[in-house]
Amino acid sequence: MSDSKPVLLVEDDLVDTMAVKRVLKEMNTANDLVCALNGEDALSYLRSEGNRMPCLILLDLNMPKMNGMEFLRVVKADDILKSIPVVVLTTSNDEQDMRRSFEFGAAAYIVKAFGYRDFRERIRTIQTYLAPFQPTREPETAQL
Repeated sequence: MSDSKPVLLVEDDLVDTMAVKRVLKEMNTANDLVCALNGEDALSYLRSEGNRMPCLILLDLNMPKMNGMEFLRVVKADDILKSIPVVVLTTSNDEQDMRRSFEFGAAAYIVKAFGYRDFRERIRTIQTYLAPFQPTREPETAQL
């Protein structure tokens, strides 16, 4: 386990989860990755005592149970959670989704690319939120 805060990925697509994990590894980040399949699971993680608060939340919009927009509204209305930056990471390039995400408090909005090279370059834009690599260990991944 790293001393740095984890990244919370809220994503129901396992292929996208694997791609994010691969990019973070290529970026040599020291942040562990915690994965939640939907907004409800992510809120459960964030509200459970003993879990480390993430330095960043990567959020898909289109998910079952609680979608990304609902999750974003809840997080940004919570006095404890609202300071965590949320980056929307979605296939939606709909202007209304983008506008609403920023209205609800998203720090950034990234449209997923279909090719891995473009996907990697878009994910790299989050690097300012991450801890520098600590070469003594491999970042961990946890699935909720």
